[in-house]
Amino acid sequence: MSAIKELAKQMQKLEAQLITCMKCGMCQSVCPLFKQTHKEADVARGKIALLESLMKEMFDNPHGVNKRLNKCLLCGSCEANCPSGVNSLEIFIRARTIITKYLKLSFIKKQILRNVLARPYIFNKLINIGTKFQKYILVDKHPNTQTASLKLLSPLLNNRRIVPFANLPFEKSIDKLITNTNTTGPRVAFFTGCLIDKIYPRVGIATVKTLLHHNLRVFIPKNQGCCGIPALAAGDMDTFLSLVKYNLKIFDPGNVEYIVTSCATCTATLKKLWTSMTQSQNQNLRSQIMAFAEKVYDINEFLTNIVGLKKQKNQSIKSKKNVTYHDPCHLAKSLGIKKEPRQIINAAIEYNLKEMTDADLCCGMGGSFNLYHYDISLKIGNIKKKNIQDTSCHTVATSCPACMMQISDMLSQEKSNIYVKHPIELYAQGIE
Repeated sequence: MSAIKELAKQMQKLEAQLITCMKCGMCQSVCPLFKQTHKEADVARGKIALLESLMKEMFDNPHGVNKRLNKCLLCGSCEANCPSGVNSLEIFIRARTIITKYLKLSFIKKQILRNVLARPYIFNKLINIGTKFQKYILVDKHPNTQTASLKLLSPLLNNRRIVPFANLPFEKSIDKLITNTNTTGPRVAFFTGCLIDKIYPRVGIATVKTLLHHNLRVFIPKNQGCCGIPALAAGDMDTFLSLVKYNLKIFDPGNVEYIVTSCATCTATLKKLWTSMTQSQNQNLRSQIMAFAEKVYDINEFLTNIVGLKKQKNQSIKSKKNVTYHDPCHLAKSLGIKKEPRQIINAAIEYNLKEMTDADLCCGMGGSFNLYHYDISLKIGNIKKKNIQDTSCHTVATSCPACMMQISDMLSQEKSNIYVKHPIELYAQGIE
């Protein structure tokens, strides 16, 4: 009975947020999912209408409610364009935690989230094993996008192209990178993020080299935990809180002046979701979370607005390469960071920025959405792919490793020669 009472209490809090929605339908015009399905149930207004009767619906058809709630990219397009200021992302995530509390996690999700993701040591061990064996199942590698197909399984996966695990995770490069111990600049902690550590260590290396180039003291805790967004997206509040507490302990934010990350999703999670989704926690934990979040910066924002960009090495470039930029949803829509990545690209001496059409249009990744709704993810991604190709660019840059994976998949399916990079990689080329 106490569990039901707690659910009812959470629903009442949710209902207080729902009343701000005026049902104007503005979200229809910006929702990438609605543009593909044309279903009212898939747009923010439809989900909010469902949630307004959540108490009844959850007991009548809990699995149906869960299915509709999870059919969402969590891109934040609706929230960024809502004239009423509805915090739709927080609402949908909070609703997922309520329904998951009632339905419980599936056995597989529970094992993945609580026994793997929540335990960095085990997570790292399993990824290391996967890295050793992936060479036996990956074929048809594409050099520019660094993607490959899964042998025999490709037709079952809609010919999906994946970016393999890096042979050496970023964490294994830390000791070689941190050699500048005499600098007196501010102490900066680098929150790596799972995808940069396991799949795109080159982004982490470029980030650290850039921070050191700007005379900053860089601190990189080993065995970092996930930011927690996969757990939140699955409605698993317990794993999310476990990861929050774990990272607070190993980062010790009181001993650093800034916490920088090169992953848009990590930045938005650490800065916004850590604070908004822990309001019911005890004051001591809340104080630690708030202190941590206040120090979090996206690498683009940090370099342009806090540190200041440095002049790059003198080098005559006969012909600059054209690069276009994709705005990650979690950076542009959730945090309003749009001009800073472009300033980073413009400061890169070897590149010339060429804007694409609808640069801030969602690429269709959406984390676990890509796993469960790849057909829709592919349709949304193909729009982004065309916009990129129409620029005839040499490289497409984006500040989110998940977006990099999605765009790489889309481009490599057509065997495109376009490179996929992070802005910090382009900038770092000019300081090496």
